[in-house]
Amino acid sequence: MGAQRKIPKTSSKKKSMTLQYLFDLDSKTSISNGNNSSNNTPSNQTSFDSETEELLSIISICNSIFTFMDASESPSKQDLKRLKLSQLLSVIKSSKKPFDDHIFSSLISMLSVNLFRPLPPPSNASMSADFPDDEDPMTTLNPAWPHLQVIYDIFLRLVLNSDTKTLRSYIDHSFLTNLLTLFQTEDPRERDVLKNVYHQIYSKLTFYRSYMRKSMNDVFLHFAFETDRHCGIGELLEIWGSIINGFTVPLKEDHKLFLMRILIPLHKPKGMPAYHRQLAYCISQFVQKEPVLGEVVVKGILRYWPITNCQKEVLLIGELEELVENIDPEQYKMLAGPMCTQISRCLNSWNSQVAERALYVWNNEHFFKMASEAMEEMFPAVVEGLEKNLKWHWSKSVRQLTSNIKTMLEEMEPTLYNKCLRELDRKESLAGYEVTKRNQKWEKLELEAAKNQFVEQPQCIGVSH
Repeated sequence: MGAQRKIPKTSSKKKSMTLQYLFDLDSKTSISNGNNSSNNTPSNQTSFDSETEELLSIISICNSIFTFMDASESPSKQDLKRLKLSQLLSVIKSSKKPFDDHIFSSLISMLSVNLFRPLPPPSNASMSADFPDDEDPMTTLNPAWPHLQVIYDIFLRLVLNSDTKTLRSYIDHSFLTNLLTLFQTEDPRERDVLKNVYHQIYSKLTFYRSYMRKSMNDVFLHFAFETDRHCGIGELLEIWGSIINGFTVPLKEDHKLFLMRILIPLHKPKGMPAYHRQLAYCISQFVQKEPVLGEVVVKGILRYWPITNCQKEVLLIGELEELVENIDPEQYKMLAGPMCTQISRCLNSWNSQVAERALYVWNNEHFFKMASEAMEEMFPAVVEGLEKNLKWHWSKSVRQLTSNIKTMLEEMEPTLYNKCLRELDRKESLAGYEVTKRNQKWEKLELEAAKNQFVEQPQCIGVSH
């Protein structure tokens, strides 16, 4: 038998002692760390409390209101508040963790105290009524803007950095309504910053979007059909422009109703030139997404066409020209008649800017293509307008442009143009004949009256005494 090989066995006592030693060592380390952390907790807590108290103290100073118009206000205190606001903004920007409820509620309260204030009455209320075509109306700049600017920066930073759940706890319907009211301020700087804040809230707080859209629509309707005065329509339309840009195709029925009942009627107010650029962008977004809406838009603009406001006419002619490039070509024949009729009226305007803008439309390839779809119907009105301009318009530049358009149309449709000229001559001769006939009737009546005229003898009435 071979010799058996002995395998040395590990001592169980040594193994257990080694494991026990490791367990004890780990336990001592954790206890030691716990003691150290417990020893550091009071100092950290004290530091945290002091930072919180300092931040609340800064917020308290920022709650003081300065109008910058009261002589009794201390300039040093005004500077102190601006300094504290800047410090507060720096803290919010550098903070990597969310604020606790106490600080956040204090911040929202400070924002409400500073922002939600009574706005002064419009300074140019009478001017807007007397001079609706003024391109640069007077605006009143808020003297407290040095403070408000930083406050809006703080507000915007809070919205961007805070989570949705926290914002929802402090921003409610009442808060949003007060914020929307601030769009009536005459200071364009505040409206511009307010637009960004309101848009960020709309983007972040999705559960408030329906309410915010409805609130903005109420402002539009109140402006278009009641007051005809609001400073922030352009900024609100800019917000709506980005909202419309995100609409999916096919458009919902509610979105189409918004176009027909709110956006198109905004062409009616006399102050439309102030926000026309934003309005035209919103409407063009609808037509680009669904070209079949072009008919509704064009007919709506023609329905609100101004009679005496030349500035609005120039803007609307340009808007129609842009819409023609986006509407469905199948609607050309349907829209050619009413559009060309309105353009023909405008080219006969005694205002040279309106007449020139209407003549330039004929150089647009899309408009010319649309007019060609209904040449028989629209040519007589166009030819009549061109001939009137050549004979009677006072502006040399308008007559020159009219001559160029006439040459272009004659080269395109010589037979039809000559036919329209003959028809126009026939109408003019017939109108002249009617005038001559009417004058002859009046002369005959005057002769008959002269023949039958007699002088009544005055009758003397005797009076007995």
